[in-house]
Amino acid sequence: MIKNAFAYVTRKSLKSLIIILVILSMSTLSLISLSIKDATDRASKETFANITNSFSMEINRQVNPGTPRGGGNVKGEDIKKISQTDSIDSYVKRINSVADLVDYDIIETQETLANQSPERAKNFKRTVMLTGVNDSSKETKFVSEAYKLVEGKHLVNEDKNKILMHKDLAKKNNLKVGDKLKIKSNLFDADNEKGANETVEVEIKGLFDGHNSGGVSAAQELYENTLITDVHTAAKVYGNTEDTAVYQDATFSVKGDKDLDSVIKDLGKLDINWREYNLIKSSSNYPALQQSISGIYSISNKLFAGSLIFAGVVVSLLLFLWMNARKKEIAVLLSLGKSQLEIFGQFIIEMVFISIPAFVGSYFLAQYTADKLGNNILNKVTGDIAKQIARQSASSQLGGGAEAEGFNKTLSSLDINVLPKFIIYVVIFMSLVLLVSLIISSFNTLRRNPKELLIDNN
Repeated sequence: MIKNAFAYVTRKSLKSLIIILVILSMSTLSLISLSIKDATDRASKETFANITNSFSMEINRQVNPGTPRGGGNVKGEDIKKISQTDSIDSYVKRINSVADLVDYDIIETQETLANQSPERAKNFKRTVMLTGVNDSSKETKFVSEAYKLVEGKHLVNEDKNKILMHKDLAKKNNLKVGDKLKIKSNLFDADNEKGANETVEVEIKGLFDGHNSGGVSAAQELYENTLITDVHTAAKVYGNTEDTAVYQDATFSVKGDKDLDSVIKDLGKLDINWREYNLIKSSSNYPALQQSISGIYSISNKLFAGSLIFAGVVVSLLLFLWMNARKKEIAVLLSLGKSQLEIFGQFIIEMVFISIPAFVGSYFLAQYTADKLGNNILNKVTGDIAKQIARQSASSQLGGGAEAEGFNKTLSSLDINVLPKFIIYVVIFMSLVLLVSLIISSFNTLRRNPKELLIDNN
């Protein structure tokens, strides 16, 4: 049986080669789809590692409009109440404020200069945005990788009068880690409600990098013109202390043995005016990231299912033609006393001889093509999301700052590896498809008697 099967496969080399190529191409696509899903799993777990068990406290804008400039006005005492509960492991609180560089210049572009009125040019010539935070490594824009620390160290809770500066702003002003500079309150800033006129000397603790991916209308929206400061510094330029300042928001990390939903529910019992706030799971702050992950999953699933279905349909058609051409041979075998099961067994062995080189070849072909195809799919998915975000931003006139772009973060790359276990999955699924195709294509032929086959063959 084995000898006959091998003889037929080698004798009908063209037909065998066609089926090999079909199985090879479809197995390769199946392998690639499984590898892409695996890479996406690893990328999403790595990206969400710091945010899946945390939540943010933000103002409820339906009843709380925030500061005059539209920023958050979360009370420090309310943040403290939540941070002191047993379920909270750590927290990050942020103050957004505005200050002027003393004797140093900000970065401008042709776009920002074109949109600048004479009054704004006068009042905000050296103005930078401040983000005061008690732990910069867990600040939203660093977590989302909109910002990346490239030199020095992150800010910690004990820091006072320390900043992180964008490397391009430092380069423009010939500044480096360890240098000191002064910043002062901006009297024209709407959020400077006390009319504070404070000057603070700060030291550069680190430099970060990152660039806007979209357009901006004002220089202050540029990443380069943002300083990450300790909480004390950001509060002082508005004439406040850490205790009296209002905060943009706060993010709380829940202890590992606690259920996030239960913790959020229990916090409702605290003596806090919850009407003014919303508690939001941190993973919900990355809709574009979740959308890119689900988009890649969807394409991978369709690729896997499509390759199996296509292989089944094409191989079935080829086998139908193959069986039709073998009616005389089958009739002779039946006449010689061969059972239908024996003949079908020979067909299976023939398919095994054809499939083995196809499966082996698909593993090496997938190794060569998976990374390129996978990242092409990623670029397609993220490109569509970027276009959607651009349309939404244009219609709603959203700004182009790092807050918005952290919110719009997507997967940036996939590390695709074709693991040996995937070839096992593909062999199992593809073998089932081929077996079904073989049964369908041979059933009608094998159930007929030799005389009918010979007459039909003529």
